[in-house]
Amino acid sequence: MVVYLKGNLGAGKTTLVRGILRALGYAGRVKSPTYTLLESYVLSKLTLQHYDLYRMIDPREWLDAGFRDDCNAATLCLVEWPEKAEGLLPKPDLVIRLDMAGEGRTARIEALSARGRKEMQSWQLVDRQQEN
Repeated sequence: MVVYLKGNLGAGKTTLVRGILRALGYAGRVKSPTYTLLESYVLSKLTLQHYDLYRMIDPREWLDAGFRDDCNAATLCLVEWPEKAEGLLPKPDLVIRLDMAGEGRTARIEALSARGRKEMQSWQLVDRQQEN
């Protein structure tokens, strides 16, 4: 599954990745890949690849680094700043947009594939705007 994480600097993209890793049972240190572009986490059932493309200057860096083959059926790829490699990244199953809202954050999640829609349905999310 490929998930694009969008939002301004400080919006909480890496913090969200830490939370996902913790929810998946990962207890080790979770580093931001700002300078390395990629941090890999091997979990029991899958590998989570956390990309931070903020420092990429040319989209071809994605290809030059050999990342294209990393996103496969056994991998969850979370990509911060996907616009930096636009046109070369795999299509996302989900796009999560984080925005600052006072002391907290808001998240807008959009499913862009059948797999993404199935995943969202399994979360049983409630649209809080519809509740009000």
